[in-house]
This record gives sequence, C-alpha cells and structure tokens, in this order.
Amino acid sequence: MGKPLSMDLRERVVRAITGGMSRRAAAARFGVSAASAVRWAALQRDQGKPAAKPQGGDTRSAKTEAGAARIWALYEATPDITLAELRAALAAEGIAVAVSTLWRFFARHDHTRKKRPAMRKSRTAPTC
Repeated sequence: MGKPLSMDLRERVVRAITGGMSRRAAAARFGVSAASAVRWAALQRDQGKPAAKPQGGDTRSAKTEAGAARIWALYEATPDITLAELRAALAAEGIAVAVSTLWRFFARHDHTRKKRPAMRKSRTAPTC
C-alpha cells in the first residue's frame, strides 16, 4: 500500500473547494483524483481536518485477546479439545470466533497444538 498524500496538498485542495471551486476542478488543478478531493472535503466537514487515517496494523485480535482467559481455561481443562470443539464451547458462552481465529490465537502465543502419535513407536520397523 502506498503512502498517503501530504497534508499540505490535502489542505490546498480543501481550501480551493471551500473557496468556491468545484471538487472536480480542484482535483484537476492539483493533479489528484476527483474521488480523493470529495473524500478530503468530507473529512474536513466531518472531522475538521483532511488527515489520512492510519494504515495497516492488527485490527481484530483485540477482540480475541479480550476472551483469552476463557480460551486458555477451556483449553487447559481439556487439552485434547479440537479447535472446532473449542469454538463450539466458546459460542455456547456467547463468544463468537471462527476456527481460523483460534488457530491464529494459538500461533500468536507460540503454542503448538500438534499431538504425538497415539501408538508407541515400533522397535523393529519405522511407522508412518
């Protein structure tokens, strides 16, 4: 994703629009898209400045981390629980998450859920 255009350019476009120039004409004059000029004018009207919004970053894991204590409690109570079963148990308590969300939760906490094989290793021949 590219960098946002400078605040100076945004302010000049908005000044031209508030000075009576149409949004499309202001956009053409300063070499930006008409959609950007419309968006910046709306930001100026709603927020008082045409500043760019923050880009990127994690916007969803905070919801999962809010229920982290309950996720760990359920997991420690039954360590062999599958992610689907864990999701169902959380859903029964009103915490709606997807299996992939739980997968990322455990990965973020550097916790592997890989199990050992159920049968012991053969002494005579390798097993699959």
